[in-house]
Amino acid sequence: MKIGRKISGGKYHRNRKKRLHERDSQARVSRLGKEKTRAIRTRSGCIKTTILSSSTANVLDKNGKCRQVKIKNVLETPSNKFLARQNILVKGAIIETDLGKARITNRPSQEGNIQAELLD
Repeated sequence: MKIGRKISGGKYHRNRKKRLHERDSQARVSRLGKEKTRAIRTRSGCIKTTILSSSTANVLDKNGKCRQVKIKNVLETPSNKFLARQNILVKGAIIETDLGKARITNRPSQEGNIQAELLD
């Protein structure tokens, strides 16, 4: 039988539409590029700031000092190798900065900035 049909051949009809909070949101991808943010209204009227593209990161060095540095390139992404090719910034991605290699420690698409820690 065809998928989505009853055994008699009739169609299944949805009993109601999805509510606003049940709907899927558009995918937010943080890329390497000129600074661009977006404010999104979430449940209960809160505002979530997301980064669509950024060229700087707050990098924590071995001494515990935090500095804002320029991101040169995305070297690798352990979760998905195709994300590094497209210069997409996600948690766990290894980036090349002015100070050296750093690992992103936060989720840029959920927060309005990029936090990273310096590697050896």
